[in-house]
Amino acid sequence: MADAKVIPFDDDRSRGGGQRPQRRRSGPRRPGDGAKVREVKAVPGRRNADVPDGAALGAEPLDAGALGAADAGSVGSRGAGADAAPEPAAVPEPRGGGGGGWDRRIAGGLAFLRRRLTGEYDVDDFGYDEELTDQVLMSLLRPFYEKYFRVEVKGIENIPADGGALIVANHSGTLPLDGLMMQVAVHDNHPHQRHLRLLAADLVFMLPVINELARKAGHTLACAEDAEALLERGELVGVMPEGFKGIGKPFGERYKLQRFGRGGFVSTALRTGSPIVPCSIVGAEEIYPMIGNAKTLARVLGIPYFPLTPTFPWLGPLGMVPLPTKWTIQFGEAIPTDGYPPEAAEDPMLMFNLTDQVREQIQHTLYKLLVQRRSVFF
Repeated sequence: MADAKVIPFDDDRSRGGGQRPQRRRSGPRRPGDGAKVREVKAVPGRRNADVPDGAALGAEPLDAGALGAADAGSVGSRGAGADAAPEPAAVPEPRGGGGGGWDRRIAGGLAFLRRRLTGEYDVDDFGYDEELTDQVLMSLLRPFYEKYFRVEVKGIENIPADGGALIVANHSGTLPLDGLMMQVAVHDNHPHQRHLRLLAADLVFMLPVINELARKAGHTLACAEDAEALLERGELVGVMPEGFKGIGKPFGERYKLQRFGRGGFVSTALRTGSPIVPCSIVGAEEIYPMIGNAKTLARVLGIPYFPLTPTFPWLGPLGMVPLPTKWTIQFGEAIPTDGYPPEAAEDPMLMFNLTDQVREQIQHTLYKLLVQRRSVFF
Protein backbone atom coordinates (compact mmCIF):
# COMPACT_ATOMS: atom_id res chain seq x y z
CA MET A 1 0.00 0.00 0.00
CA ALA A 2 1.34 3.42 -0.83
CA ASP A 3 2.29 5.74 2.03
CA ALA A 4 -0.82 7.50 3.26
CA LYS A 5 -0.69 11.24 3.83
CA VAL A 6 -2.71 13.11 6.40
CA ILE A 7 -4.08 16.08 4.50
CA PRO A 8 -5.21 19.04 6.64
CA PHE A 9 -8.72 20.19 5.94
CA ASP A 10 -7.56 23.67 5.00
CA ASP A 11 -4.81 22.49 2.66
CA ASP A 12 -4.92 24.20 -0.74
CA ARG A 13 -5.16 21.25 -3.13
CA SER A 14 -4.52 23.52 -6.10
CA ARG A 15 -0.87 23.66 -5.03
CA GLY A 16 -0.43 19.98 -5.83
CA GLY A 17 0.13 18.61 -2.33
CA GLY A 18 -1.43 15.21 -2.97
CA GLN A 19 -3.70 13.58 -5.48
CA ARG A 20 -7.33 14.43 -5.28
CA PRO A 21 -9.71 11.81 -6.62
CA GLN A 22 -11.04 12.85 -9.99
CA ARG A 23 -14.60 14.08 -10.01
CA ARG A 24 -16.63 12.17 -12.47
CA ARG A 25 -20.04 11.24 -13.57
CA SER A 26 -20.25 7.54 -14.18
CA GLY A 27 -22.70 6.38 -16.78
CA PRO A 28 -26.10 7.00 -15.23
CA ARG A 29 -28.36 9.54 -16.84
CA ARG A 30 -29.39 12.88 -15.41
CA PRO A 31 -33.07 13.58 -14.79
CA GLY A 32 -34.93 14.02 -18.04
CA ASP A 33 -32.55 11.89 -20.10
CA GLY A 34 -35.14 9.23 -20.75
CA ALA A 35 -35.99 8.31 -17.17
CA LYS A 36 -39.73 7.94 -16.69
CA VAL A 37 -41.44 9.40 -13.66
CA ARG A 38 -44.56 7.48 -12.76
CA GLU A 39 -47.32 9.46 -11.08
CA VAL A 40 -49.16 7.64 -8.31
CA LYS A 41 -52.77 8.78 -8.29
CA ALA A 42 -54.87 8.88 -5.14
CA VAL A 43 -57.55 6.21 -4.92
CA PRO A 44 -61.01 7.42 -3.79
CA GLY A 45 -62.03 6.10 -0.41
CA ARG A 46 -58.54 4.94 0.54
CA ARG A 47 -55.86 6.62 2.62
CA ASN A 48 -52.60 7.64 0.99
CA ALA A 49 -50.82 5.15 3.23
CA ASP A 50 -52.75 2.38 1.47
CA VAL A 51 -51.09 3.10 -1.85
CA PRO A 52 -48.35 0.48 -2.16
CA ASP A 53 -44.76 1.59 -1.74
CA GLY A 54 -43.86 -0.32 -4.86
CA ALA A 55 -45.69 2.26 -6.97
CA ALA A 56 -43.18 4.92 -5.96
CA LEU A 57 -40.36 2.57 -6.86
CA GLY A 58 -41.59 1.91 -10.36
CA ALA A 59 -44.15 -0.89 -9.79
CA GLU A 60 -47.55 -0.62 -11.42
CA PRO A 61 -50.05 1.31 -9.24
CA LEU A 62 -53.30 -0.30 -8.19
CA ASP A 63 -56.09 0.06 -10.72
CA ALA A 64 -58.53 2.67 -9.40
CA GLY A 65 -61.36 1.29 -11.53
CA ALA A 66 -60.98 -2.21 -10.12
CA LEU A 67 -60.95 -0.83 -6.57
CA GLY A 68 -64.00 1.28 -7.34
CA ALA A 69 -65.83 -1.80 -8.63
CA ALA A 70 -64.85 -3.71 -5.52
CA ASP A 71 -66.16 -0.95 -3.25
CA ALA A 72 -69.40 -0.78 -5.25
CA GLY A 73 -69.86 -4.53 -5.02
CA SER A 74 -69.44 -4.52 -1.27
CA VAL A 75 -71.97 -1.67 -0.91
CA GLY A 76 -74.43 -3.49 -3.22
CA SER A 77 -74.25 -6.67 -1.17
CA ARG A 78 -75.16 -4.72 1.93
CA GLY A 79 -77.67 -2.61 0.00
CA ALA A 80 -81.39 -1.93 -0.02
CA GLY A 81 -82.59 -5.53 -0.28
CA ALA A 82 -83.19 -8.51 -2.51
CA ASP A 83 -84.35 -6.32 -5.40
CA ALA A 84 -80.87 -4.87 -5.77
CA ALA A 85 -79.15 -6.13 -8.89
CA PRO A 86 -76.07 -8.22 -8.13
CA GLU A 87 -72.80 -6.44 -8.84
CA PRO A 88 -69.95 -8.11 -10.72
CA ALA A 89 -67.70 -10.06 -8.40
CA ALA A 90 -64.46 -8.23 -7.61
CA VAL A 91 -61.09 -9.83 -7.15
CA PRO A 92 -60.60 -10.18 -3.38
CA GLU A 93 -57.62 -8.42 -1.78
CA PRO A 94 -55.00 -10.51 -0.02
CA ARG A 95 -55.93 -11.24 3.59
CA GLY A 96 -53.73 -10.31 6.50
CA GLY A 97 -51.63 -7.79 4.53
CA GLY A 98 -48.54 -10.00 4.73
CA GLY A 99 -48.65 -11.24 1.17
CA GLY A 100 -49.33 -7.76 -0.16
CA GLY A 101 -46.35 -6.41 1.79
CA TRP A 102 -44.04 -9.02 0.32
CA ASP A 103 -45.46 -8.34 -3.14
CA ARG A 104 -44.66 -4.67 -2.77
CA ARG A 105 -41.13 -5.40 -1.56
CA ILE A 106 -40.45 -7.78 -4.42
CA ALA A 107 -41.88 -5.32 -6.96
CA GLY A 108 -39.80 -2.50 -5.48
CA GLY A 109 -36.67 -4.66 -5.51
CA LEU A 110 -37.18 -5.68 -9.12
CA ALA A 111 -37.76 -2.08 -10.13
CA PHE A 112 -34.56 -1.10 -8.33
CA LEU A 113 -32.58 -3.80 -10.15
CA ARG A 114 -34.05 -2.75 -13.47
CA ARG A 115 -32.93 0.85 -12.92
CA ARG A 116 -29.44 -0.29 -11.94
CA LEU A 117 -29.13 -2.46 -15.04
CA THR A 118 -30.50 0.16 -17.44
CA GLY A 119 -28.59 3.08 -15.89
CA GLU A 120 -31.74 5.04 -15.03
CA TYR A 121 -30.32 6.55 -11.85
CA ASP A 122 -28.39 9.71 -11.00
CA VAL A 123 -24.82 10.18 -9.80
CA ASP A 124 -23.52 13.70 -9.11
CA ASP A 125 -20.08 14.97 -10.05
CA PHE A 126 -18.67 13.77 -6.71
CA GLY A 127 -19.87 10.21 -7.41
CA TYR A 128 -22.76 10.33 -4.91
CA ASP A 129 -25.51 7.79 -5.65
CA GLU A 130 -28.51 8.79 -3.54
CA GLU A 131 -30.72 5.86 -4.51
CA LEU A 132 -28.04 3.25 -3.76
CA THR A 133 -27.30 4.96 -0.44
CA ASP A 134 -30.95 5.00 0.63
CA GLN A 135 -31.90 1.55 -0.59
CA VAL A 136 -28.74 -0.46 0.12
CA LEU A 137 -25.99 1.25 2.12
CA MET A 138 -28.29 2.69 4.79
CA SER A 139 -30.05 -0.66 5.08
CA LEU A 140 -26.69 -2.34 5.76
CA LEU A 141 -25.68 0.21 8.41
CA ARG A 142 -29.05 0.47 10.13
CA PRO A 143 -28.84 -2.85 12.09
CA PHE A 144 -25.55 -1.68 13.66
CA TYR A 145 -27.11 1.70 14.39
CA GLU A 146 -30.37 0.41 15.88
CA LYS A 147 -29.54 -3.00 17.38
CA TYR A 148 -25.80 -3.18 17.99
CA PHE A 149 -24.83 0.31 19.16
CA ARG A 150 -28.41 1.36 20.04
CA VAL A 151 -27.68 4.96 19.13
CA GLU A 152 -29.63 7.66 20.98
CA VAL A 153 -29.88 10.99 19.14
CA LYS A 154 -30.38 14.37 20.80
CA GLY A 155 -30.71 17.88 19.41
CA ILE A 156 -31.60 16.87 15.87
CA GLU A 157 -33.74 20.02 15.68
CA ASN A 158 -30.54 22.09 15.68
CA ILE A 159 -29.77 20.92 12.14
CA PRO A 160 -31.37 23.32 9.62
CA ALA A 161 -34.33 22.06 7.62
CA ASP A 162 -32.69 23.19 4.38
CA GLY A 163 -29.64 24.99 3.07
CA GLY A 164 -25.97 24.35 3.68
CA ALA A 165 -24.60 23.65 7.15
CA LEU A 166 -21.31 22.32 8.50
CA ILE A 167 -21.54 19.63 11.20
CA VAL A 168 -18.32 19.43 13.23
CA ALA A 169 -17.85 16.34 15.44
CA ASN A 170 -15.26 14.63 17.60
CA HIS A 171 -13.50 11.60 16.10
CA SER A 172 -12.61 8.34 17.85
CA GLY A 173 -12.84 4.58 17.85
CA THR A 174 -9.74 3.32 15.93
CA LEU A 175 -11.94 2.70 12.86
CA PRO A 176 -14.18 5.53 11.55
CA LEU A 177 -17.52 3.98 12.42
CA ASP A 178 -18.57 7.16 14.22
CA GLY A 179 -18.86 9.05 10.94
CA LEU A 180 -21.08 6.35 9.45
CA MET A 181 -23.34 6.24 12.50
CA MET A 182 -23.63 10.04 12.41
CA GLN A 183 -24.69 9.79 8.77
CA VAL A 184 -27.47 7.33 9.64
CA ALA A 185 -28.52 9.46 12.64
CA VAL A 186 -29.08 12.52 10.46
CA HIS A 187 -30.88 10.63 7.71
CA ASP A 188 -33.20 8.62 9.95
CA ASN A 189 -34.01 11.25 12.59
CA HIS A 190 -34.14 14.55 10.75
CA PRO A 191 -37.74 15.49 9.80
CA HIS A 192 -36.62 16.04 6.21
CA GLN A 193 -34.33 12.97 6.08
CA ARG A 194 -31.36 15.09 5.04
CA HIS A 195 -28.22 13.44 3.70
CA LEU A 196 -24.88 14.09 5.38
CA ARG A 197 -21.86 14.39 3.07
CA LEU A 198 -18.75 13.43 5.04
CA LEU A 199 -15.26 14.77 4.35
CA ALA A 200 -12.68 11.98 4.50
CA ALA A 201 -8.88 11.68 4.42
CA ASP A 202 -6.80 10.62 1.42
CA LEU A 203 -6.37 7.12 2.83
CA VAL A 204 -10.07 6.36 2.36
CA PHE A 205 -9.79 6.99 -1.38
CA MET A 206 -6.64 4.91 -1.75
CA LEU A 207 -8.26 1.67 -0.60
CA PRO A 208 -9.89 -0.58 -3.21
CA VAL A 209 -13.64 -1.15 -2.81
CA ILE A 210 -13.73 1.30 0.13
CA ASN A 211 -12.96 4.08 -2.32
CA GLU A 212 -15.99 3.33 -4.51
CA LEU A 213 -18.34 2.76 -1.58
CA ALA A 214 -17.28 6.03 0.02
CA ARG A 215 -17.97 7.93 -3.18
CA LYS A 216 -21.33 6.24 -3.65
CA ALA A 217 -22.29 7.14 -0.06
CA GLY A 218 -21.59 10.82 -0.69
CA HIS A 219 -18.18 11.15 0.96
CA THR A 220 -15.51 13.31 -0.62
CA LEU A 221 -11.97 14.51 0.02
CA ALA A 222 -11.40 16.68 3.10
CA CYS A 223 -10.33 19.84 1.32
CA ALA A 224 -11.73 23.36 1.33
CA GLU A 225 -12.62 23.30 -2.38
CA ASP A 226 -14.94 20.31 -2.14
CA ALA A 227 -16.46 21.49 1.14
CA GLU A 228 -17.29 24.91 -0.29
CA ALA A 229 -18.83 23.42 -3.41
CA LEU A 230 -21.14 21.21 -1.36
CA LEU A 231 -22.13 23.97 1.08
CA GLU A 232 -22.93 26.35 -1.76
CA ARG A 233 -25.30 23.71 -3.16
CA GLY A 234 -27.15 23.65 0.16
CA GLU A 235 -25.78 20.29 1.35
CA LEU A 236 -25.10 19.14 4.90
CA VAL A 237 -21.36 18.60 5.24
CA GLY A 238 -19.75 16.65 8.09
CA VAL A 239 -16.15 17.14 9.19
CA MET A 240 -14.09 15.67 12.04
CA PRO A 241 -11.15 18.08 12.46
CA GLU A 242 -9.18 15.80 14.81
CA GLY A 243 -8.48 13.45 11.91
CA PHE A 244 -6.09 10.59 12.62
CA LYS A 245 -4.99 12.27 15.85
CA GLY A 246 -8.45 11.66 17.26
CA ILE A 247 -9.33 8.29 15.82
CA GLY A 248 -5.93 6.80 16.64
CA LYS A 249 -5.37 8.18 20.14
CA PRO A 250 -4.66 5.81 23.06
CA PHE A 251 -7.54 4.55 25.17
CA GLY A 252 -6.15 6.42 28.17
CA GLU A 253 -6.89 9.72 26.39
CA ARG A 254 -10.48 8.89 25.50
CA TYR A 255 -12.93 11.78 25.25
CA LYS A 256 -10.10 14.32 25.36
CA LEU A 257 -10.29 16.31 22.15
CA GLN A 258 -7.12 16.64 20.11
CA ARG A 259 -6.08 19.72 18.20
CA PHE A 260 -8.61 20.97 15.64
CA GLY A 261 -6.07 21.79 12.95
CA ARG A 262 -5.68 25.40 11.79
CA GLY A 263 -9.37 26.27 11.67
CA GLY A 264 -9.90 25.49 8.00
CA PHE A 265 -13.50 24.39 8.58
CA VAL A 266 -14.30 27.77 10.13
CA SER A 267 -12.85 29.59 7.14
CA THR A 268 -14.99 27.48 4.81
CA ALA A 269 -18.13 28.18 6.84
CA LEU A 270 -17.39 31.92 6.81
CA ARG A 271 -16.84 32.01 3.04
CA THR A 272 -20.17 30.30 2.38
CA GLY A 273 -22.12 31.86 5.26
CA SER A 274 -23.04 28.39 6.53
CA PRO A 275 -23.92 27.73 10.19
CA ILE A 276 -21.65 25.44 12.22
CA VAL A 277 -23.40 22.68 14.18
CA PRO A 278 -21.19 21.12 16.92
CA CYS A 279 -21.73 17.38 17.40
CA SER A 280 -20.61 15.24 20.35
CA ILE A 281 -20.42 11.43 20.07
CA VAL A 282 -20.16 9.23 23.17
CA GLY A 283 -19.68 5.46 22.91
CA ALA A 284 -17.31 5.20 19.95
CA GLU A 285 -14.18 5.47 22.11
CA GLU A 286 -14.76 2.03 23.64
CA ILE A 287 -15.53 -0.10 20.57
CA TYR A 288 -11.82 -0.84 20.00
CA PRO A 289 -9.87 0.11 23.16
CA MET A 290 -6.47 1.02 21.72
CA ILE A 291 -3.87 0.00 24.28
CA GLY A 292 -0.86 0.14 21.96
CA ASN A 293 0.42 1.18 18.55
CA ALA A 294 2.85 -0.87 16.47
CA LYS A 295 4.49 2.13 14.79
CA THR A 296 7.09 0.15 12.85
CA LEU A 297 4.46 -2.09 11.33
CA ALA A 298 2.34 0.96 10.55
CA ARG A 299 5.22 2.54 8.61
CA VAL A 300 5.77 -0.67 6.66
CA LEU A 301 2.09 -0.83 5.73
CA GLY A 302 1.89 2.88 4.98
CA ILE A 303 -0.90 3.61 7.46
CA PRO A 304 -1.04 6.24 10.22
CA TYR A 305 -1.10 3.68 13.05
CA PHE A 306 -1.44 -0.04 13.67
CA PRO A 307 -3.75 -0.51 16.67
CA LEU A 308 -3.23 -3.05 19.41
CA THR A 309 -6.40 -3.77 21.38
CA PRO A 310 -7.30 -6.41 24.00
CA THR A 311 -8.65 -8.58 21.16
CA PHE A 312 -6.69 -7.54 18.05
CA PRO A 313 -4.51 -9.02 16.60
CA TRP A 314 -4.49 -11.72 19.26
CA LEU A 315 -7.86 -13.24 18.25
CA GLY A 316 -7.33 -12.80 14.52
CA PRO A 317 -10.41 -11.75 12.51
CA LEU A 318 -12.59 -12.19 15.60
CA GLY A 319 -10.62 -9.40 17.23
CA MET A 320 -11.95 -6.96 14.61
CA VAL A 321 -15.51 -7.27 15.95
CA PRO A 322 -16.32 -3.99 17.77
CA LEU A 323 -17.59 -4.07 21.33
CA PRO A 324 -21.37 -3.43 21.56
CA THR A 325 -21.22 -0.13 23.41
CA LYS A 326 -24.20 2.19 23.90
CA TRP A 327 -23.89 5.38 21.85
CA THR A 328 -25.26 8.89 22.24
CA ILE A 329 -24.99 11.50 19.48
CA GLN A 330 -25.93 15.06 20.43
CA PHE A 331 -26.13 17.96 17.99
CA GLY A 332 -25.57 21.30 19.66
CA GLU A 333 -27.00 24.68 18.94
CA ALA A 334 -25.88 26.05 15.59
CA ILE A 335 -23.30 28.86 15.47
CA PRO A 336 -24.28 31.31 12.69
CA THR A 337 -21.61 32.75 10.38
CA ASP A 338 -23.70 34.72 7.88
CA GLY A 339 -23.38 37.93 9.93
CA TYR A 340 -19.67 38.32 9.25
CA PRO A 341 -18.29 40.33 6.30
CA PRO A 342 -16.67 38.45 3.37
CA GLU A 343 -13.15 39.36 4.48
CA ALA A 344 -13.73 37.66 7.85
CA ALA A 345 -12.59 34.35 6.35
CA GLU A 346 -9.06 35.78 6.18
CA ASP A 347 -9.00 37.00 9.79
CA PRO A 348 -6.79 34.53 11.74
CA MET A 349 -7.91 35.79 15.14
CA LEU A 350 -11.58 35.34 14.30
CA MET A 351 -10.94 31.84 12.95
CA PHE A 352 -9.03 30.93 16.10
CA ASN A 353 -11.83 32.22 18.36
CA LEU A 354 -14.59 30.41 16.46
CA THR A 355 -12.54 27.20 16.29
CA ASP A 356 -11.97 27.35 20.03
CA GLN A 357 -15.68 28.06 20.62
CA VAL A 358 -16.72 24.99 18.62
CA ARG A 359 -14.09 22.79 20.29
CA GLU A 360 -15.04 23.90 23.80
CA GLN A 361 -18.74 23.34 23.11
CA ILE A 362 -18.09 19.78 21.89
CA GLN A 363 -15.78 19.02 24.84
CA HIS A 364 -18.24 20.40 27.40
CA THR A 365 -21.07 18.32 25.90
CA LEU A 366 -18.89 15.20 25.98
CA TYR A 367 -18.25 15.62 29.70
CA LYS A 368 -21.95 16.24 30.30
CA LEU A 369 -22.99 13.10 28.41
CA LEU A 370 -20.37 11.01 30.23
CA VAL A 371 -21.76 12.11 33.60
CA GLN A 372 -25.28 11.18 32.50
CA ARG A 373 -24.22 7.80 31.11
CA ARG A 374 -25.17 4.85 33.33
CA SER A 375 -22.82 2.33 31.75
CA VAL A 376 -20.56 1.83 28.75
CA PHE A 377 -22.82 -0.94 27.44
CA PHE A 378 -26.29 0.10 28.71
